[in-house]
Amino acid sequence: MLEFLRPGLEVLQTEPDYQRPRDQHGLPGGLVRLSPVRTTVIIPDIHARMEIVRRVLDIPLALSPDTDTTTPLLTALQQGRAQLVCVGDYVHAEQRAAERWRLAMQEFLEGFTRHTAMDDEMRESLGTLQMLAAIKTALPEAVHLLKGNHENIRNREGNGNHSFGKFAYEGQMVADYMEQFYPPEVIETIDQFEQNLPLLAIGGSFLVSHAEPSRFFMPAEIRDYRENGEVTEGLTWTANGDAEDGSVAAMLDSYISSDPGLSSYYFAGHRPVNGRYGTRADGRLIQLHNPASGIAAVINPDQQFDPDQDILVI
Repeated sequence: MLEFLRPGLEVLQTEPDYQRPRDQHGLPGGLVRLSPVRTTVIIPDIHARMEIVRRVLDIPLALSPDTDTTTPLLTALQQGRAQLVCVGDYVHAEQRAAERWRLAMQEFLEGFTRHTAMDDEMRESLGTLQMLAAIKTALPEAVHLLKGNHENIRNREGNGNHSFGKFAYEGQMVADYMEQFYPPEVIETIDQFEQNLPLLAIGGSFLVSHAEPSRFFMPAEIRDYRENGEVTEGLTWTANGDAEDGSVAAMLDSYISSDPGLSSYYFAGHRPVNGRYGTRADGRLIQLHNPASGIAAVINPDQQFDPDQDILVI
């Protein structure tokens, strides 16, 4: 596992200033500046679905100038013609594994003297994390992994992180399992990997974060996110209806200076939707997380984004 995570962590800690402006300590900050000329593919919450990662790399893209043929995303990434943004929540299976979580909960209560169900969960969660770390390492300027609220291997409370439980006590169960079955250096590497993930991606006509912004955040606040837990919480934990009125519009109007003929959008995951997408904030926030499907939004530079055509089921 460390053979994938350590190189991925090194990449996150050394990303160039033009892409991730440095914070006050000289570390890559919480902002990612995307290429304005590459086609962008946005992937919402993965939640331990390793098959989604594989399918993402096969997404066929019609890239200009030859839009009559398609190029697999992986090839386009390698060619420098596309970029991939994942919005976070790479671990913890959801509804599809509700029964497994129930069984794992009993294993947890018994001190993991038996741990078959939890083994299956951790294989998928850690496998997904390793796959993404490997892709980030191989294509550091083309692949961008944002932090979600589930990226909290130690189940911390504080600095924008909260203990998590939905189908069981997932956060505590994972933390206890890791301490019982993995050496400290693995836990520390995963923890550092998670804490070095950025929070906001800035494209030519769009923004991306894990959750709807709870309020307007200045660039310096996001850049220095390690010093301000409100920023992490406000970009990863916001529930529907909890954001300040106008926060999405304020973020877009401040951060985006694209062609006035193009509408600007804010993309997020976090809250589940039915179908391919949902909208909030007068249609300017597009939510992509469908736990039952693989979803991808494809944004071509200098073209108007149309959610009905450009959000795909993969």
